[in-house]
Amino acid sequence: QVQVVESGGGLVQAGDSLRLSCAASGRTFSSYQMGWFRQAPGKEREFVAAISWSGASTYYADSVKGRFTISRDNGGTTVYLQMNSLKPEDTAVYYCAADPWGGSHYYTLQNYDYWGQGTQVTVSS
Repeated sequence: QVQVVESGGGLVQAGDSLRLSCAASGRTFSSYQMGWFRQAPGKEREFVAAISWSGASTYYADSVKGRFTISRDNGGTTVYLQMNSLKPEDTAVYYCAADPWGGSHYYTLQNYDYWGQGTQVTVSS
C-alpha cells in the first residue's frame, strides 16, 4: 500500500511561519524525488518546491524563493516544507507528491506518481 500523508496546515496571520510535513510509506521513497504543490480556489495546481532523492538539490517556484525551505530527513521518507513570512496569497491546499524517476522536470505534475490528500493553509491579512 502506497501512502503519502501531509500534516501541519492551519490558519495563521501574514508574516507568520508554518511547517508542513509529508510522510511516505509503502515504497522506497528514500530514492524518490519529492515535491510540494499547492492549489488555491479557482486556480490550477502549481509547483512550490522539490527535493532530489539525496537531498542535495532543491528547487523552488519564484513566488516562494527565499521564504520557503524544503528538506528531508536522513531516512528520506519524511519531507518538510518550512514556510516563513507567509502572505495571504500563499493560501491554498498544499499537496505532497513523490516522483520515482527524478530529473529536471521537477515542476511537472504529471511526473509525480503518488499524491497525498492535501493540507489546508490559510493566511489571514
